[in-house]
Amino acid sequence: MIRGFLGILIAGALALPPALAQELTGTLKKIKDSGSVVIGYRESSLPFSYLNAARRPIGYSIDLCLEIVEEVKDALGLEDLDVKYIAVTPENRIDMVVSGKVDLECGSTTNNVERQKRVAFSPVIFVSGTKLMVRRPVTIRSYRDLKDKTVAVTAGTTNLAAMKTLSEKQKLGMRFMVAKDHAHSFALVEKGQADAFATDDVLLYGLIAKSGRPRDFQVIGDFLSYDPYGIMYRKADPDFAAVVKDAFERLATSRELEQIYNTWFLRKLPTGERLNLAMSAQLRSIFEVLGLP
Repeated sequence: MIRGFLGILIAGALALPPALAQELTGTLKKIKDSGSVVIGYRESSLPFSYLNAARRPIGYSIDLCLEIVEEVKDALGLEDLDVKYIAVTPENRIDMVVSGKVDLECGSTTNNVERQKRVAFSPVIFVSGTKLMVRRPVTIRSYRDLKDKTVAVTAGTTNLAAMKTLSEKQKLGMRFMVAKDHAHSFALVEKGQADAFATDDVLLYGLIAKSGRPRDFQVIGDFLSYDPYGIMYRKADPDFAAVVKDAFERLATSRELEQIYNTWFLRKLPTGERLNLAMSAQLRSIFEVLGLP
């Protein structure tokens, strides 16, 4: 009799979502107690995370984060969760995650060793790298042509560090204008205040498409850095990390991950732009490791 009762208890525990089979801690406890998930979004990182005409956050990273929210609901056995949005910038995004003000940072953030000291990252969602954008007619064709010229960069980005290192090593004497976000950096080149804008190539293509004047700008040169993107969340939180991993494996095996990519990179965006950027072989390989057929 007792053995049978214990068997029922053990079977019941095994049937529970992993997060509920033990006492909740970390982000899952915070979410369960508050009844909400807080998403940190970017205002001008098209097509990853940006605002539509109604000033609502949309994008590839936002869709992936909302899928993580669905996984959290399943793990906690909840019918619904309130999703709250808070704008973050390249400068404050890591602090916002570490402090608990946002639970998921859903933007265009590079996963690197230095940042891993403070935060955790989802599986890679995109692979990009630093390139340069200039106005046409093109007189600057590579970073070598930027000697003693002005380069726009966005505060708090890996691109800023990459360009400073490049300028110092090559003795180019670049001058840097540091803007608070990508839209402001773009405007510096647009207004002729900077000779080039250095950031991840996919963001440059998005900003050019959003400008409505694609023939006025050109992305030039070779990649100057390697930047794998991920979704940030608090580190040293294994239960939440498992939920994030489960979400990506579900999306990969069902091919939803590929479908979400195609929605934002191959099809016409809700705001009218079209990037026509096919998935790279490198990113496809990463998704196949997650289970993409």
